[in-house]
Amino acid sequence: MKAGIIRTALPLTAEQRALLRGRFEAKLGQPLDLREVVEPSLIGGVAVDINGVTYDGSIRAALEAASRDLHNMEPIRSLDGQPPGVDLTSVGAALRDRLSGIKPAAIMRGTGKVLKTGDGVTTVSGLSGCRLNEMVEFEGGGYGIAMNLEEDSVGIVMLGDDTGISDGQRAWGTGQVLSVPTGDELLGRVIDPLGVPLDGGLPIHSLGLRPIEAPAPSVLARKPVSRPLETGLVSIDAMIPIGKGQRELIIGDRQTGKTTIAIDAIINQKGKDIACFYVAIGQKASSVAQIVELLRSRGAMDYTCVVCATASDSPTMQYIAPYSACAMAERRMADGGDALIVYDDLSKHAVTYRTLSLLLRRPPGREAYPGDVFYLHARLLERAAQLSDEHGGGSLTALPIIETQGGDISAYIPTNVISITDGQIFLDAELFREGHRPAVNSGLSVSRVGGAAQTQAMRKAVGQLRLELAQYREMQVFSRFSSDMDKSTKDMLMRGERLDAMLCQDAHAPLSEQAQAAMLFTLTRGLLPKDIPLDTLERWKRSYPGFLNTYYAALMKRLESGKRIEEIDEEDLRAAAAEWMREEELNANGAVKKAGY
Repeated sequence: MKAGIIRTALPLTAEQRALLRGRFEAKLGQPLDLREVVEPSLIGGVAVDINGVTYDGSIRAALEAASRDLHNMEPIRSLDGQPPGVDLTSVGAALRDRLSGIKPAAIMRGTGKVLKTGDGVTTVSGLSGCRLNEMVEFEGGGYGIAMNLEEDSVGIVMLGDDTGISDGQRAWGTGQVLSVPTGDELLGRVIDPLGVPLDGGLPIHSLGLRPIEAPAPSVLARKPVSRPLETGLVSIDAMIPIGKGQRELIIGDRQTGKTTIAIDAIINQKGKDIACFYVAIGQKASSVAQIVELLRSRGAMDYTCVVCATASDSPTMQYIAPYSACAMAERRMADGGDALIVYDDLSKHAVTYRTLSLLLRRPPGREAYPGDVFYLHARLLERAAQLSDEHGGGSLTALPIIETQGGDISAYIPTNVISITDGQIFLDAELFREGHRPAVNSGLSVSRVGGAAQTQAMRKAVGQLRLELAQYREMQVFSRFSSDMDKSTKDMLMRGERLDAMLCQDAHAPLSEQAQAAMLFTLTRGLLPKDIPLDTLERWKRSYPGFLNTYYAALMKRLESGKRIEEIDEEDLRAAAAEWMREEELNANGAVKKAGY
C-alpha cells in the first residue's frame, strides 16, 4: 500500500475523500493510504502527492499557469498611437479572447523533499523527471535552478535567500527554464539578472519573457559578417575591425583599459539604432555606478541597458547574469534589429561557476575548474550572430572581456575564450605604462573577420599600416643598441613614431569612421611633412576632424558613404592637409610675433 497526501483549501467530506481515493487507486492500480492536509493557499481544488509526483488541480496552480501563458503572449497593441481617451472596448475584447484560450487543467509534476541546504545550494531527493537548468519551486516560497542531476537526488542552486528553506520541505519541478523580461522598455534602465530595477525607477512591464538558456542560431540561419560596427577608436577600427554579429574578445591585465574600450564602443553607437547591453559580473557596486553615470553623461543610457550582478550578490545571480542579458539582446536580434553586448568580465564568471561547481561537489579538473567550463562560455558566445535575410537580418555583436595575470594569454580560461571568439584585442601592460592609450598590441591582436568588416574607404586609407607598425617596433628594439643609423632607418623610425602617435587617443572621445579614414589616408600617404613635430601632430589630431567638417563638408559626406576613395577625394585630402599646415604656420608665426612684443 502506497502512502500519499491530499491537500485541499477546505476540509473534504467523507464522500469526496472516498471518491478521490477510488479514482487514484484505479489510476495507479493499487490501494492507497491518503492523509488529508488543509492548505488554504491553494484557494480551491485539490492537490495530491503520491510517490514523488504531485497531481495539482488547485486554483492556485491554474492561476499561475494562466499568468505564465499571458506573459508569453504578444502584447495587445490596440492603444499604440491612440489618444488617452480611446475606447477600451477593443482592448477588453482582445483580452477576453486570450483568456478564453487558456484552459485550466490538472498539472502533474515531480515532487521532492529537501535533504540539506546551505551556502546557496540545496539537495533534494525525488524530483523524478527533473531536467538540467529547470526551475524548482520550494514550499517555503523560494526558487532555484537544477544543476546537478544525480541518481537519487538533485543539486539546486538558489536564486535568492535560502533562509526560508529547511530540511524536509517539499520542492516541485516547474518544467520551465528561468525566463527574463525583454523589449525596448529595458533600454535606459539598470536591472538585476532577473529584470528587477535597481535604479529606483518604475517596475518593468515587459513585452514578453524569454528563457535565459536558448540554442544558438544554426549555420543555415546565419550569413557572413560584413557590416562594420565602429568603436570610434582608430587603433581598432583601422587594424582590428569589428563587424556586426562578431565575437571579439578584449583581453589584458588588470587596469589596462579593457572596460574603457568597451564603454567607448557603446558611446560610439549613439544615433546608429543599435541597442547596447552592458553586463557587470562580480564588480564593485561603486564601479558600476561610475559607469552608469558616464554613460548617462554622454547620452548613451538612452539606448543602453545595464545588467548588474555585483560582488555582493549571490554566486547564482552572477552565474546567470550573462545568460539573462544575452536573452534580452537576442530579442532585439530576433526582431530584425542590431544589438551590442559587453560581458565584463568572463574571468569572474568562470570563477563564480567554479565556486558553484565545488559547492555541488562536482569533480574538479585543471585549476579546480569543472570539466564543462569550456561549454560554459561556448554556449553563451555562440548565440552572437549575423542572421540571414530570411531570418530577419538582425545581429548580436559580443565583446567579452577576460582578465589575464602577468600578460599570460596561454592560461586556461583565456585560451578557452580565444578559441571560441572571432579574434581578440590584446592590451599590453607595458604599452599602458608608457602612456600609450589605448594600449592595443597590434602584434598579438587579430580580427578573423578582417577587411570584410571595413568600408572600402577605410581599407584604402589603412594601406600597409599594420605592417609598417610591426617593422617600426622591431626596428625600435634594435635602435636602442645602436647610435649610428643610416638615413633610411632614421626615416623609418620617424614615420613609425608618427603612425604610432596617430593611434593614441583620449578615452571617451570616439572619432567618426569618415574622420578616421581621412586622417589615416593623410598620414599613411605622406600628405603631412614627414618630420612634423609630435606636438604639432597632436594639435592636428584634435583639430583636423572639425576643420574638415567646416571647410570640406562635401568631402566628408562622400567619405561617409563608405565608398572607395576616388581621385577627387585624394585631391581634396591633399589640399586640406596643405591648407591646415599653412594655417598652423601662420598661427605659430603670429604667436611668435605676439610674444616678441
